[in-house]
Amino acid sequence: MISDDYLVGFVEGEGCFYVGIVRSQETITHWQVVYFFKVSQNPSGRIVLEKLKRKLDCGYIKQNSLTDKTDKSLAYVVRDLPSIVDKVIPFFRNKLLTKKAEDFDKFCRVVELVKSRQHLHRKGMAKVLEIAYSMNTGKRKFSREKILRSFGD
Repeated sequence: MISDDYLVGFVEGEGCFYVGIVRSQETITHWQVVYFFKVSQNPSGRIVLEKLKRKLDCGYIKQNSLTDKTDKSLAYVVRDLPSIVDKVIPFFRNKLLTKKAEDFDKFCRVVELVKSRQHLHRKGMAKVLEIAYSMNTGKRKFSREKILRSFGD
């Protein structure tokens, strides 16, 4: 039996609450907010990913990298909004202690903006960009200005 505290600690070290903005031909603005929860682990640690998947009752386990053939690690991933809102966020709320807690808070704020469809308008997307560009990575492929130019309102 793996405790919830163990799973939270594992995510503190190996997990990621990610938010990005990517090009999309399927949206009016040609931009899409991408969000996911991911935990990576060597194949020998698959049991922990399976326990986390079973605990949250959502998501899937896959090869971590489809392009790097030397990367044998696995990843547990949750991408769909209902599972993130109803399962991932409630499980981790008020449990993370490290810098991961800050990223989790930002992740939650972006998910709320998406859930309320505010990201579909310039003002909401500006909020998403401000939050997203302050987390996970310092380098982004597209500037905020370039993305916001696509919004007419």
